[in-house]
Amino acid sequence: MLVSLPIARFWEGIDSRFDRIAMGISGLCLVHCVATTVLLTVISSAGGLLNPAIHEVGLTLAIGMGVIALGRGIATHGYMMPAVVGAFGLGIMAGALSLPHGNFEIFWTLVGVSLVALGHDLNRRATY
Repeated sequence: MLVSLPIARFWEGIDSRFDRIAMGISGLCLVHCVATTVLLTVISSAGGLLNPAIHEVGLTLAIGMGVIALGRGIATHGYMMPAVVGAFGLGIMAGALSLPHGNFEIFWTLVGVSLVALGHDLNRRATY
């Protein structure tokens, strides 16, 4: 279903590359979380090596990619579910930033990242 609004024509020029890039970034986030956990378990002093702002910057980039890719999907195919799933995942990721560093933060971040990736995958599939 293609919406014939002026904004839909704008989004037609942007294809599913944003969804694929966003899914790749979600995968990198998963690798980062697991690798950091393993590294912190092995070497407890390694926590100070990374700037804590990397999490806020990563969330900001994820929100930007979500607005572009999932917004394009709504304008193109008209399905809200991919955007809802992705937004729910972004909310969980944002909430995880408020938790103290530890297992709960890692768990909720991984849940959020997985939901964001699922939202982008649903969006990519609905486009075709």
